[in-house]
Amino acid sequence: MPPVGSTGPAPDAGDVTVVQPPKEKIANPTAVYAGLDKITGRITSFEVAMGETVQFGALQVTPRACYTRPPTETTNTTSFTEVNEITLKGEAKRIFTGWMFASSPGLHGVEHPIFDVWLTDCKATAPATGASAGKK
Repeated sequence: MPPVGSTGPAPDAGDVTVVQPPKEKIANPTAVYAGLDKITGRITSFEVAMGETVQFGALQVTPRACYTRPPTETTNTTSFTEVNEITLKGEAKRIFTGWMFASSPGLHGVEHPIFDVWLTDCKATAPATGASAGKK
């Protein structure tokens, strides 16, 4: 007889409990970022293909990976991103390398004296080309 409040029979000593592994993360070819120009107060959204670099002001943003979860699971959008600052001498200086989380933009966003950059999404399609790609 099952215990009080139980909906099924009590497990036997020889029963095996099957635990579902977490679903695989979905790799996406495009990362979507938002950038804030603190001088103008304007926020710009831009898409970047994996391994490509887009310049936002004095910053160069390069995503190396962008992952989402299946729609049946809790949302978790992450991107491994590298950000370089172009100095007045024209040299690239690495100011950020690491994971960004769309659900917590303040946790691992890029904070710069003039520009902020954070991850907003990953897309399963290639980014738009030309001026609409967010290149500045």
